Amino acid sequence: MMQKFASFSFHLSWLSVLSWLVLGSGWFKQPAIAESPRTGPSIDFKRGDLRVSSDRRFLQHADGTPFFYLGDTAWELFHRPKREEAARYLENRRQKGFTVIQAVVLAEYDGLNTPNAYGQRPLVGNDPTQPNELYFQHVDYIVDKVLEMGIYIGMLPTWGDKVTKEWGLGPVVFNPSNAWAYGRFLGKRYQDKPNIIWILGGDRKADGVEEVWSEMARGLEEGDGHRHLKTYHPMGDHSSSEWFHGNSWLDFNMLQSGHGRRDIENYKMISEDYRKVPTKPCMDGEPRYEDHPINWDPKNGWFDDFDVRQAAYWALFAGALGHTYGCHDIWQMMALGRTPVSHARRNWYDVLDLPGAWDMLHVRDLIESRPFFSRIPDQTVIAADPGAGADHLQACRGEDYLLVYTPGGKPVSLQLGKISGKSLVAWWYDPRSGESTRIGDYPNQGTRLFSPPGEPGRGNDWILAIDDASKKYPAPGKSRLPGSW
Repeated sequence: MMQKFASFSFHLSWLSVLSWLVLGSGWFKQPAIAESPRTGPSIDFKRGDLRVSSDRRFLQHADGTPFFYLGDTAWELFHRPKREEAARYLENRRQKGFTVIQAVVLAEYDGLNTPNAYGQRPLVGNDPTQPNELYFQHVDYIVDKVLEMGIYIGMLPTWGDKVTKEWGLGPVVFNPSNAWAYGRFLGKRYQDKPNIIWILGGDRKADGVEEVWSEMARGLEEGDGHRHLKTYHPMGDHSSSEWFHGNSWLDFNMLQSGHGRRDIENYKMISEDYRKVPTKPCMDGEPRYEDHPINWDPKNGWFDDFDVRQAAYWALFAGALGHTYGCHDIWQMMALGRTPVSHARRNWYDVLDLPGAWDMLHVRDLIESRPFFSRIPDQTVIAADPGAGADHLQACRGEDYLLVYTPGGKPVSLQLGKISGKSLVAWWYDPRSGESTRIGDYPNQGTRLFSPPGEPGRGNDWILAIDDASKKYPAPGKSRLPGSW
């Protein structure tokens, strides 16, 4: 993340009492959400290790089936929670269809000097070449629990303040030599785990320390035999492509659109990486978080479920390989009165079922219900001006389907004839519920105006889905395509 407010170490007992009164006593109840949790593992690891697809746009398993990266940020997962708490969190995310959990080994919140929940620090004498076996046994437990759920760990070897301080507690402990040794240790330790994606960086620019990160990547490769994919997590408003796009170790680009304001145009950042040569997959690995203070100031309000939906569909329809969700209370495993506060307002375990987290399940369901590898961004399907700002329309298509996201319920003027088929079937997909409504059948020619249900306005977002009628695809979001998954 971009620079966060300093954590407060004093005990906020009155806040703990208020939290219990509001969240625990029954005075306040979150609205009931009629959702259907997923059953079974989120991912079938029998499909083989991950690799970049042949067109360099997506990720896939070794057997050729596509992999949809649906991430959640639990940066403090290895550091703050106890094992039973971590298991509770992971089960919740499995039910919501998340496929990747992003977590940091050497955590942000004084991860070197404040012990984990079992009193263990990660490094002996803060020396990256001297890992503490007991600490890493706990990391092993979490990795295995995530594997049990059928989920990948997007594992950050360290938060960026241990490489270049800029802000945060640090201390800086890495140089090119010990970064290679630490990377090799991690790569070798988790070589046999199928559910690892390496994410270097940790909310920092790489200016002046590119060699440190590249040596850590080289160590990881030597340790795991080049088995696991790698990317880099930068600070807000930046992308890994700025420093490492030409590096062979970077398998896909990750940007952070960040938390500075509403309607951050992350589709522009995705489009910029999408056009780079050589071609590499790209994604937004840290967009605006649900329940995060806007621009880190509670006086500005808090990001909500609409904010996270808008960021997700804008990025995906602009060409992203996948997307990451985040909740401000959850990433830091915030427990009021027990852990330092960084402008969080609720316990992590009280916000596991916020609407935006459920909405990510609908994102996955929609993407997986249409052909995966043919999806490309294409604004030419929009016949009128797609607009700017909060109401910007973003479109993508495959050979025989197209999708348009309208954030505020703005009508969509569509240029037909862009996909196959003499006849088309049109749907409205509700990103809040995952329900689809068939609009009708139309000839595949000319222009046509489609007006979403409800009154235009913030939060009345919809996806217009158009299919080649001859393909007889299921309703958007309702089932995976036979033979494709």
